[in-house]
Amino acid sequence: MFPSFYNRKKNSFYQMKNGRLYSDGMFIEFNAGIPRFVQEGSYASLFGEQWKQYRKTQLDSFSGSPITENRLNRCLGPLKDDLNGKLVLEAGCGAGRFTEILLKKGAQLVSSDLSSAVEVNIENFPASENHLVIQADINDMPFEDETFDVVVCLGVIQHTPNPEQTIESLYKLVKKGGYLVIDHYNFVRSSFFRLASVYRVFLRKRPSSFTIPYTRKLVKRYLPLHKKFAKSRILTMLLNRVSPVASYYRAFPELNEQQQEEWALLDTHDGLTDWYKHLRSRKQIITILTKLGAQQVTCNYGGNGVEAFCKKPE
Repeated sequence: MFPSFYNRKKNSFYQMKNGRLYSDGMFIEFNAGIPRFVQEGSYASLFGEQWKQYRKTQLDSFSGSPITENRLNRCLGPLKDDLNGKLVLEAGCGAGRFTEILLKKGAQLVSSDLSSAVEVNIENFPASENHLVIQADINDMPFEDETFDVVVCLGVIQHTPNPEQTIESLYKLVKKGGYLVIDHYNFVRSSFFRLASVYRVFLRKRPSSFTIPYTRKLVKRYLPLHKKFAKSRILTMLLNRVSPVASYYRAFPELNEQQQEEWALLDTHDGLTDWYKHLRSRKQIITILTKLGAQQVTCNYGGNGVEAFCKKPE
């Protein structure tokens, strides 16, 4: 059974009335089968349009490669084979790259996103007795504190207005004895010498009707060069100073040519249009989790930056 929806502002549970959720004068409608606890037009709106454009690109079942499963298993650590029947919150679900793996592991899964990406997620992985999809803000989740056995949030926290507040909000949702799994961008000196930051200032608050075609042009211009220089670490490093395009010829050579292009299109748009791009070191993430009272804190460099795992004391 999924947990009941909770109205934090009213300190009361939602009740179902005439097909809508109701709490002390506040109604929540189901749109496309998804309870919507936020209004459209947030700082994450471009992410929603992005996932509608690249609906299946990063799904392992689509790419034929366990790229996402390998990343998730590394982040889950000792939990990777222990999610069957666990109540899991996936915060920032996007189109469902991690949704697919979490469901395969047998989780009782709540997938949430601030953006309209939830519409793609529920198309890729329909709602069922094991999967609930909602549109909600991480910092105002419609659930009581200490609801979930495991809370997973990957590729998201750095894009929120205040990472420390976001991590605290996520931690509150973890049951006593439960686990929090997160990651975060870290400081990389080379990023300060790249033109990508200039492109981001130009693009990040423009509409998707402009940003998606623009990033396509960038990929068309620069991706062939990334392919040409992929075997040279030095030439790739120099090219990255100029090119704002995300390339995976070196990281994921198993992807075919079409997949390389799709991943480049997706992550170039992702990296140049986010409103917020915070950076935190391994030490900072450990400090945040320790201050919250977390135990068994592990934090290592990997993936997109630093990856952390911790347990809430029983």
